Amino acid sequence: MMLNLIDKIGDWNPQLFRELKGRLKFFNVAIAVATSLLLQLVVFSSYHSREFPDDALWQENWEHIFLTLSVIFIFTLLVVGSYLLINDLAKEETRGTLNFIRLSPQSETSILTGKLLGVPSLIYLSILLAVPLHLWAGISADIAFSYILSYYAILAASCIFFYSAALLLGLFSRSGSSFQPLLGFLGSSVVLLFLFITMVLASYDSNSLNNSNACFRLFNPWDVTNYLFPNLFHLSNGSPLKNWQFFYLPLGTSVVSVVGFHLLNLGLCSYGILQVVKRYFRNPQASIISKEQSYLLVAFCQLVMWGFTVQNGLNNERWDEGVGGNLVLVAVYNLVLILSLIVVLSPHRQDVQDWARYRHQGVSSRKNLWRDLISAEKSPALVAIAINLIIVTIPWLVWVSLTSVFDANDGQTWLSNDIDRFKVLLAIALSISLMMIYATIAQLILLLKTPKRSFWAIGTLGTAMFLPPMILQFLDISSSKYPTVWLFSTFPWPAIEYAGATTIFMAFLAELSVLALLNFQLTKRVRLAGESATKALLAGR
Repeated sequence: MMLNLIDKIGDWNPQLFRELKGRLKFFNVAIAVATSLLLQLVVFSSYHSREFPDDALWQENWEHIFLTLSVIFIFTLLVVGSYLLINDLAKEETRGTLNFIRLSPQSETSILTGKLLGVPSLIYLSILLAVPLHLWAGISADIAFSYILSYYAILAASCIFFYSAALLLGLFSRSGSSFQPLLGFLGSSVVLLFLFITMVLASYDSNSLNNSNACFRLFNPWDVTNYLFPNLFHLSNGSPLKNWQFFYLPLGTSVVSVVGFHLLNLGLCSYGILQVVKRYFRNPQASIISKEQSYLLVAFCQLVMWGFTVQNGLNNERWDEGVGGNLVLVAVYNLVLILSLIVVLSPHRQDVQDWARYRHQGVSSRKNLWRDLISAEKSPALVAIAINLIIVTIPWLVWVSLTSVFDANDGQTWLSNDIDRFKVLLAIALSISLMMIYATIAQLILLLKTPKRSFWAIGTLGTAMFLPPMILQFLDISSSKYPTVWLFSTFPWPAIEYAGATTIFMAFLAELSVLALLNFQLTKRVRLAGESATKALLAGR
């Protein structure tokens, strides 16, 4: 019967058939069944080792069994399942069978679905055997059946998200790499560490959901599990999600909104990761994400970060502890995001040369030039980085234009007049021009003929970003005494308060001049690369 079922699955998904056939051996299945039954016996006996005539104590014991199994399900599925998927792809790469799968007529969706369902199949089997006891314990503890189903939905969505990320990490492995055998262990260790840290954070009675850090807690199942089952961590004031807001919307007041928002977030992120996996699976030499995907990624990140930043009650707090702290987090996360996109989207010398030759031969019009710069794979990434910076800037412009904040620390209102707003807008322009300078420098380095260009690009950017502020701090050159110097650093914001609008504007013009010179040099090199490649092609070299 089992073989007939597997054969029918093979007609629907050959990759899933391949995975199940290699794993559902009698010995493997017997170990999975025995392990699941033994674990259930241990959990059950640990809470029912003595007779309790009191019905309340029996109900409490059933609740402990339910919660213990809930925690075991999360750790087993996410940690062990991630390890199996990463390790499986690493082994496929070592044997050379991964390239064989790439050449098969199956679609990427069929192959990835087969991996997601087939590789952790023994883990699924062991968990499914424990589900009846888990359900029985929950019902016996008078836990609402809808809450139990909500927990299963969150667990399934978490599995899809973590497994998608595991597939992406597994595809980064390369045959013969010394790092490859440890990839599965390292990946699952990161998942274990993440679950442990977020479990500790969720077990404290804290309301740390009113800043951009809260977006990371959307990826752990503990907060919503504690919301569904308040006795999980025995918090005195219940789950922090009860006070959860998103753009002033009180999401924490309803189970439907809490569970629905988590499912929506996990679903969108899983879909995005799987699109990257499909892209990278067929062409390992391509960039991780395309330029169009980067625009969606940046827009999504702004929506989530600002949703947790703009909440009720922040305007009544001290500037440095409330709004100011949130905006610093948003700025730091956006800095990391843009720098990562500079590294990912900037093409290397050969790609730019191929694109420049295509342009030099006059195949495209000027209209197509802009289309190439916005979306083409091999074109320089400067326009794409600029578009992403515009997406990042739009929420800042809206916030600066509409907000005035009372600082209880010194009794003053910040952003209360046009001069303050103008200075902040100039500071935003300074940050944009500086990011564009970094992107241009990175692209120029990647056009060199030297080996290890990526290493030199990352090293140069890191030096240009962090070395000047470190030197200024070491020399005790404060932003309050020497604001002009800090305006040309990676972190000009502390100097905005002490610098005049004219000084900030002059610093902006200076950075624009540097950016124009760098882009002139970049355009010249790209044009020469296209001309040289065309001449070599016509000469038969």
